[in-house]
This record gives sequence, structure tokens and C-alpha cells, in this order.
Amino acid sequence: MSAKKILIVDADVASRNFIARNLIDQKYEVIQAGSGREGLIYAWRDRPDLAIIDPRIDDIKGEVIASKLKQDPRTANMPLIALSSDSSVIHIKSCMDAGFSEYITKSGQALTMLNETINRLFGISSAVIKQGGLLMVFLSAKGGTGTSSMCANIAMMVAQNQPEARVVVLDLVLPIGSIAPIVGYEGNQNIVTVTDMPPGETTPEFFRNELPEIKTWRFHLLSGSPDPESSNHLQVGRIWDIVKALKESYDYVFVDLGRSLSKISLPLIQHADLITLIMSTDISTVTLTKTLWQYLRSKGVEESTVYAILNRAVGLEGMSKAEAEKVVEIPVRVTMPYLSSNMAFANTYHQPFTLKFPKDTAAIVFQECAREMSTLARKLRAG
Repeated sequence: MSAKKILIVDADVASRNFIARNLIDQKYEVIQAGSGREGLIYAWRDRPDLAIIDPRIDDIKGEVIASKLKQDPRTANMPLIALSSDSSVIHIKSCMDAGFSEYITKSGQALTMLNETINRLFGISSAVIKQGGLLMVFLSAKGGTGTSSMCANIAMMVAQNQPEARVVVLDLVLPIGSIAPIVGYEGNQNIVTVTDMPPGETTPEFFRNELPEIKTWRFHLLSGSPDPESSNHLQVGRIWDIVKALKESYDYVFVDLGRSLSKISLPLIQHADLITLIMSTDISTVTLTKTLWQYLRSKGVEESTVYAILNRAVGLEGMSKAEAEKVVEIPVRVTMPYLSSNMAFANTYHQPFTLKFPKDTAAIVFQECAREMSTLARKLRAG
């Protein structure tokens, strides 16, 4: 898997080198051009995956550069980011009309905005996401809802129900991963170390053969960041290539996002085969879940892809299924019975709930939930 290639077109050498160092640190291949003419030549010759252009460059107006690139079939689909010191509305509109995908004003926040924009533009396309294994995303609007426990236990049940299927769990909870402590994984491999590997090494074969198998849980694991400091070194630009490789290697890819909703995770949510939305019964969590759902709906997420679970993680009190549905305005597919201290006990011993408490009512719910979710995901994939 080759590194994505980014072209920088900027007459300011210091600015160009500063951006280039940032991109190289994220494992991108970088091409630099000091003029608009060079930029066009390099774009057509080297076919970069994305271009960052200062539209105020001297020899050719940025709008002209964008127009030429968009009219040429070799670069017509290449995303273009304008990075300029000009914040005038007229100039921004002129650049966007000419074909730029995004416009960022040079400022103290420009580098952060640039990184977020690149990650989003390199997001997984619908065509890619519909290939390979089923993508099952787990998230919540608030911490303490048991999202990671639900993800691990349902992934285990899917693997148990379908012995022939290959199942992997990817932990993207930040700043500290949540799955490893639940399943008892203590190895050094995690999402941070993997994103730091050269792109040519993180192939589907690597993920198929090198990810640890958590035998009691019946799935493979790419664990999350082990601590907050490590999460600061996460090469977020590599996430999409890694998910793509995982989908090529496994029949089911379970992604635990926790409450980590961001521009990094949003494309995964938007293109997931099934979105598992976990909420507890307290009014604050249910209200926040409504806000989260309204946001996801505004981003094109369809209700049919959402599998809402009401988890009585905090006790018997709180809102009922009907009350929660009325607030959130989305059907609750499953209501988990109150697990008392049993879930915490199972997690402490790194065992799936259904193995530790096979006669508990919740064990039956997990079983039915896993079957229903896998069937629904396949149905949605088929259209």
C-alpha cells in the first residue's frame, strides 16, 4: 500500500517547508512547487492524490490553476485546498467557484484545520466501504454507557455464531483505548504503533497474520492508544488506509469509537454498514443522544443504518424504552436488562459476559442482538 502523495504549491519557501515537514511526519509523500507553472507540471506528471495551493502565487492566479486542473482528466478528481493569507469573502468565493474543495486562511489554527481537512478529503468513499468485510461502528453521546463492553461482547457473539467468519475489533476510543483492559490484552501493538509503520508494511496480509487473536473472545484485536501521551502521536492520516486493509482481511470489522465523535471518525460513521448507538436510561444521556442523532442525520446518516441499544448500565431507575424513543425520535432496537455488578465482574476477569454468566437473561439478549445485527448489516449492504 503506497503512501498518499500531496503537492504543495507556494512561493514562500518557509511556509512550504513548514507544511511539508508536517505532512512528512504523517507519512505522506510530498512534492513541492514554488510557482503555479511548476505546480501544473508536477500535478500532471506525478498525479498527486491532493494539492495544497496558495492562490495568491505570483505567476498564475490560483483560480486559473484550479480551473486548468479540473478541466484535465488526469487531475479532474484531485481535491484542491486553498491556503491563503487573504480572508476576504470575495476571494474565498472566487476560489471555491473555480474548483477548490476547501479554503483555509493562514493563521495560528491553519495547520490543525489543514490536517483535519486532509483527513476528511481522504475519507473512505462509498465505493471502498461497500467492499470487503462489514463495518460495524459503536458509539455513544456520553461516557459511562458501556459502549466498549457492548462492542466486545457483541463481536464475540457474532464470531461464535459464525465460526467460519473472521472478526476483528478496532479500538478508536481516545485518548485511552477501552477494549484491551476488557479482554485482557497486554501486548505492545496498538493503533498508534501501527499508524507509525510505513504504509507499505500495513497490508491486508499484515493485518490478517500479525494481529493478536484473543482466543477466549474469538476475535482479533487492534487495540487503542495505551495512554494520553501516545494518542498525541497517532498518525490520523493513516486511519482510512488501515480500515480499508482490515476490511480486505476480515468478514466483520467492529470499531469502538466510544464518545470520540470527530472529523476523524465521522466518515466511518457515515459509511458504516451498521451504526450501534448506545445510550443509558438517564435523561441527560438520552437528551445528548438526541442531539448526536440530529447531527448525524444532518450529515446524511440514514435512520435505517442505526441500531439503538438502551443499556441499563446505572440501575433499574431511569427512562423506559418508550420514553427514550419519544425523546430521541429513533426506534430502540434492544433494551439490555440491568446487569448489576455482573458486567464489571466479567470485565475484571477478562471474560465474555455469556461465558461468565451463561444463564443470565442478558446472555440471551446478547445472543439475539448479535444475530439480528449481523443479519441487518448484510441486508443493508445488499441494498
